[in-house]
Amino acid sequence: MVKLVASSVIRGSERGESHGAVYLIDIERQKVSQCLDWSASDINWRGHGGDRGLRGIAFDGDRIYVAASDELFAYSADFQLLDSWRNPYLKYCHEIAIYERSLFITSTGFDSIVAFDLDNYRFDWAIHVLSEQFKFSAAQFDPNSDDGPIMLNKLHINNVHCSEQGMYIGTANAAGMLHFNGSAINVSAELPSGTQNARPFRDGVLFNDTQDGVLRYSGRGEGEEDRAMAVPKYALEKLQNADDSNIAKAGFVRGLCVLSDRLVAGGSSPATVTLYDLAANETLMSVALTMDVRNAIHGLEVWPYD
Repeated sequence: MVKLVASSVIRGSERGESHGAVYLIDIERQKVSQCLDWSASDINWRGHGGDRGLRGIAFDGDRIYVAASDELFAYSADFQLLDSWRNPYLKYCHEIAIYERSLFITSTGFDSIVAFDLDNYRFDWAIHVLSEQFKFSAAQFDPNSDDGPIMLNKLHINNVHCSEQGMYIGTANAAGMLHFNGSAINVSAELPSGTQNARPFRDGVLFNDTQDGVLRYSGRGEGEEDRAMAVPKYALEKLQNADDSNIAKAGFVRGLCVLSDRLVAGGSSPATVTLYDLAANETLMSVALTMDVRNAIHGLEVWPYD
């Protein structure tokens, strides 16, 4: 039985309204339960997603880690709040990932990756990704000092994936997916502008192509296995309480997780999760959480409990 957990961002929400949530999704039974509702009062109400909503999700034993824009939260398996941590170099955070005993956070506002020590519960390492034309470099800094970068959001870093091969960093405004080997950063895969959730997969790269509204897999071979999986499109109804109709659209793709070497799940707006069989080149099923087009999936992971 496949269960997924998803976070969402509600664009255009006003004060007093929810601006994000966490959902537990039983794909096979087409059942959804809401685990958290996010309605903090101290958010920045400017811009698109901005401070709103809940972002990346990761699991460490019986702890669930969820990132908001500038804060990391730890919950129990039944979503009771255990603790939370702030850091001055966290802003507009997107996806998070655990490798060995560190949790890595994409701090989009600071063009940085910030690491959190899972044993000592403290931020202990960070790199600032610098770019000049199509050349990249990494400047390591102490996230507990005053010597870090200024907030520019130049690259729009939105995903991080770690393995024995190194750290892969997904960007929307740079050349695509970057690779950090511990000292140098190079372009691992050139991808379309606006790409979300880029990560290595099989012999290539898996990512959400926001320009075309599809989930893509691009291999390094002759292209026979390449895929472009369209997300469900729903009628764009009149937006309620939205301050700018340009900030919300149907079919916006974000959120991606791997179930196997052929099955992947992707998110889209209105908050919908779709299961794809890449090998068979077909869509298996979709679960719609809401018809509010402002509500977009952000983080998406396989539920490890039960």
